[in-house]
Amino acid sequence: MNQPAELTSAQVEAYLRQHPEFFHDHLSLLEHMSIPHPSGNAISLISKQLEIFRTRHHDMENQLTELIDIARDNDMSVNRMHKLTLALLDANTLEEAVGNLNVVLAEYFLIDFVAVRIIKPCPDETMNHLFIEPFSKDLEPFVSELTSSLPKCGRPTIAQARVLFGDLAFEVKSCAIIPMTFTELEGILAIGSRDEGRFHYNMGNLFLNQMSEIIGTRLITLLQQI
Repeated sequence: MNQPAELTSAQVEAYLRQHPEFFHDHLSLLEHMSIPHPSGNAISLISKQLEIFRTRHHDMENQLTELIDIARDNDMSVNRMHKLTLALLDANTLEEAVGNLNVVLAEYFLIDFVAVRIIKPCPDETMNHLFIEPFSKDLEPFVSELTSSLPKCGRPTIAQARVLFGDLAFEVKSCAIIPMTFTELEGILAIGSRDEGRFHYNMGNLFLNQMSEIIGTRLITLLQQI
């Protein structure tokens, strides 16, 4: 009489995958089964499944927490941009806009230093601090940023910090230098911090570009009134 062929482990695995309810009908088998644990001890199949479910549950909780944190950060960013927009719309002059900009960036964005430099001849000596002549040597430290039209984050050079922040140059440990290159406006927006890790070199540009567009659009309108 021929002996029945011995089942392979692959066949057993395939059968159990097709019949996941198998152990519901054969609970007594669980008393005689064990699965190696990474620690070297043997645990029951049920214990192993519980361990897997707990791990998956923990992972899902972490993912959910991350999503909630991202959503909260996004809400805060939208609210900050809204405050920035309102502050700029509330200004009737270029100097008011820059003043409001300083207030809202300090209060809602926790930024220590703000600088706006418009690249064109100054129309009024009282606003000389806001303008840089198109061929001024003060623009030389910013050739890279103005050429690439991309924000640059990190520690500014001494030359850059002096042009942007004057006597406070040595207090600025990190900053974002954001070129404003629009058809009706060319200039530089800079936001700085006393914290050297606040604006690091590998920061994303989306938020900074949006800020530049909002500020630049309002400045263009106010410049036309001068």
